Amino acid sequence: MLPKDFSPEAYEHLLTEKISGFASFFDDLGAPSPTLVTSPTDSFRMRAEFRVWHEDDDLDFVMFDREAPKVPVPIKQFPIASKAIQATLAPLRATLQANPELRRKLFQVEFLSTQTGEVLVTLIYHRPLDELWETEARDLAEQLNISLIGRSRGQKITLAQDWVEESLAINDQRYRYKQPEQAFIQPNAFVNERMIEWAMAQVGCQDSDLLELYCGIGNFTIPLATLFRRVLATEVSKVATRAAIDNLALNEVDNVEFARLSAEEMTLALAGTRSFRRLAALEHPLEDYDLRTVFVDPPRAGLDSGTLSLVSGFDEILYISCNPLTLIDNLKTLTETHVIEALAFFDQFPYTPHLECGVHLKRRAEVKI
Repeated sequence: MLPKDFSPEAYEHLLTEKISGFASFFDDLGAPSPTLVTSPTDSFRMRAEFRVWHEDDDLDFVMFDREAPKVPVPIKQFPIASKAIQATLAPLRATLQANPELRRKLFQVEFLSTQTGEVLVTLIYHRPLDELWETEARDLAEQLNISLIGRSRGQKITLAQDWVEESLAINDQRYRYKQPEQAFIQPNAFVNERMIEWAMAQVGCQDSDLLELYCGIGNFTIPLATLFRRVLATEVSKVATRAAIDNLALNEVDNVEFARLSAEEMTLALAGTRSFRRLAALEHPLEDYDLRTVFVDPPRAGLDSGTLSLVSGFDEILYISCNPLTLIDNLKTLTETHVIEALAFFDQFPYTPHLECGVHLKRRAEVKI
């Protein structure tokens, strides 16, 4: 729901308090003073989702407080969402409420938007969807100038397309991204742009190759590819991998290969302990890559022990984390062989305890591979 601490006038104070909870742990690991990337104080979130609450003739978009998980809180305004989502909320709710076919057993609504104003809405139902629903939904999409998807168990109806195209400004260059429904998308586009710029500044131009784990739709992959000879990127999600391949074409990038493997599977492949048929399609076999730098952006759980061991074998490590606690735990291992060259805090999630971090590590001179 809307963060309890939503107070644009107190943004700087709240951010300072948030960072203070983690700063000493990074100090203990020998990290330098961090770079701090702040967020816009409102209209920063490019995606949102709400439950749909029906009561007599009323229909509301609601969220639930963790302290009172059974009490729905109607969302009339959502100022942390992008301007495009905010502009869609009220007319969408009113239209759904007035249309018996579209509101019947509607359970959830999800929004995905872009900085250029595109909005994709997914309506999720507890009933099968038929031709009558599709007819009414097409009228709704045309009326609100949005893309629309209907979902129910085992069913997906895409009226036009199931993705939006985002445009990110990175170091005065534009990068285009196909962002599909149900793929992971960085939620704060402005901060995401600065994160990519920071990552690029850490590595500079290299005459070697990059391994990227957890690459998603190619958010970091495509800009970083301009700095390396080749990039080998892995992602387990089929939806994200397909989008990543499309995004290479959108940006005319030709030095990246994607392998649909988990980080754990790539660890086994690089160690030579297991072969994977999914690697057979690579234009360049693994042994042709000169992999000296690794980039990781893992889920909140951080790196598992096997992947942590793999990453430790690289000269340079770029680590983006959405969970400072698991990052700090991983860094206790990584700093045995590497030194922290740079640290950054990215406020992807203003007014919440969540903090995105970036760490650049280099192998210690006295440590031999």
